[in-house]
Amino acid sequence: MRVIAGSLGGRQLLAPKGWTVRPTSERVREAIFSALGDISGMRVADLYCGTGALGIESISRGAASAVLVDRDTRPAMGNVHNLGITGQAELVRAEAPDWIRSAGSASFDLVFLDPPYREARAVAERLDPELERVLAPGGRVIAESDRRGPLEFPSLETVRERRYGRTVVTFHRVPSKTPQDPNQPE
Repeated sequence: MRVIAGSLGGRQLLAPKGWTVRPTSERVREAIFSALGDISGMRVADLYCGTGALGIESISRGAASAVLVDRDTRPAMGNVHNLGITGQAELVRAEAPDWIRSAGSASFDLVFLDPPYREARAVAERLDPELERVLAPGGRVIAESDRRGPLEFPSLETVRERRYGRTVVTFHRVPSKTPQDPNQPE
């Protein structure tokens, strides 16, 4: 597994054997970043980061910074240190919903979500009411899940969904506030 493009393109990402991580495949990462386009200067949160592949790919492609959050950050820590990006990548050992609640006024342009597939429903229920709080204006949530148990966020608008084998990648954003009709009661 490697970083696909940008300043770190071609560099190896390590996924230690025996660890319970399922890194996002190169094919899926390439599709995600092709759809996103230019991410220069963006602030990124990679929740359930595992090896940190999505956050690291973001930094490689010009993101200003990435916060990598997981219950166990050791796989990501190894990659961050090996690639020399400790100044751009912050590692946080926490449950994602707990971290969001404690994030204060932090806001992110991109939030990647790639939780364990078997936990998708519970993760979505816990995160749905929290995600809007950490999104910058125009920010997006990119969720990766198994097609048999997709992550669903009723509070967010789905703007794109693609399937790659058993993997589903869904792009979400905060719903647009439509102007209130002056003839309608509030």
